[in-house]
Amino acid sequence: MTFSIEQLLPGTQRALLHRIATAQSEGRAPSLVAAVQRQGQTVWSGSRSCVDGHAPDADTQFRIGSLTKTFTAVLVLRLRDEGLLDLDDPLEKHLPGTGVGGVTIHQLLGHSAGLGAESPAPWWERTPGTLRPELADVLGEQTRMHRPGHRHHYSNPGYTLLGALVEKVRGASWAEVLRDEILEPLGMHRTSPHPRSPHAGGWAVHPWADVMLPEPAEDLGLMAPAGQLWSTTGDLLRFAALLAEGDDRVLCAASVEQMREPSAPTESGDWQSSYGLGLQLVRSGSRTLFGHTGSLPGFLAALWISIEDDVAAVALTNTTSGPMIGGVAADLVDIVAEAEPRIPEPWCPLPEADAELLALTGPWYWGTRPNVLRMAPDGGLELGPLQGDGRGARFTARPDGTWIGLDGYYAGETLHVVRNGDGSVNHLDLGSFVFTREPYDPAAAVPGGVDEGGWRGLEG
Repeated sequence: MTFSIEQLLPGTQRALLHRIATAQSEGRAPSLVAAVQRQGQTVWSGSRSCVDGHAPDADTQFRIGSLTKTFTAVLVLRLRDEGLLDLDDPLEKHLPGTGVGGVTIHQLLGHSAGLGAESPAPWWERTPGTLRPELADVLGEQTRMHRPGHRHHYSNPGYTLLGALVEKVRGASWAEVLRDEILEPLGMHRTSPHPRSPHAGGWAVHPWADVMLPEPAEDLGLMAPAGQLWSTTGDLLRFAALLAEGDDRVLCAASVEQMREPSAPTESGDWQSSYGLGLQLVRSGSRTLFGHTGSLPGFLAALWISIEDDVAAVALTNTTSGPMIGGVAADLVDIVAEAEPRIPEPWCPLPEADAELLALTGPWYWGTRPNVLRMAPDGGLELGPLQGDGRGARFTARPDGTWIGLDGYYAGETLHVVRNGDGSVNHLDLGSFVFTREPYDPAAAVPGGVDEGGWRGLEG
């Protein structure tokens, strides 16, 4: 059962409008457009402009910069899901001769391949892509800055390599593959490598005077998979729905969920942000957001999604610097989530109960620490501390009767249900840890045994 989408309350709408109006005014942006989505439907959109009667709408294209990387990552995950490559494959296996050695596809997706942040001069964002006709021109002589896999170091050339990988495996241009495999299936008809009217022009605003300078809109050539795209708030919210729940026409829910998992160590002391596979992960107040920001001369963009609140927000502006657009989009999520919290779905019992699984639920003790095992709505199991913080995980069944951990401390660990000769359960074995029905149950196979004197008081 789901609840119908209702228009946001007037107070919420005014708070959203106030936020973008403040951003446009204080950030001195020629124009700014934003939109919010819940349950896959747009529930609010708004815009501000310095020219009366020319405010952008949900159909106006802006350049989205590095938000393009998320699209490229989806294309690579599709290749993996089709069995055409493995994320642990070295790039050389599929795209030989790049000179980057054995860096893996996974490392490129998560910016942990150790490659440089930018291409060699001249500044690639303001010069024609024809100046870098070959991958060697994008990578330069110093292809590695850091040891692969040991730290996050954002790399635009890394996504050029991923775009070239897509082209090599598919046998078509990156733009053609993008159109056929993402844009057309999702109905994103206003997203394109080059601008289509109506679209905003990019501007640089003087830092100390209220005057502007037009920015060039270059075709980035080989760098396109890192930042070429133009899009609209309407289209980006369609893309947000894919990133939130998956869409079997494009990328399944399990692969989308994998994109949201941290992929590499963050900078020392930086616990507020991380990077998955083509997705940025940030903490905004009490919630976790995922999405991506983007910038190119003349444009700033941001898309953030909160799974817990079922809210997505996008903000686009046509200025090189000014509004902190990532913060604007995050604030839009917060405004809706705080003012109109998500109404949970009604509780419903399972359609049927597995008696054997039901018998496993309830308290289990690791030594003397009480834990509880619950049946999950999806037919899996959930283990966690009975009270307070502690180790926990979700588990899914394997064909051999064991269970595999999906997350938390026990991710990837195997849970065995160890039975007595008569079929009754003796204990649970989780990565060698023994969980028993009673604290140090003498009838269970507790490592080291249980003292024969049993439990006793101080003078026992």
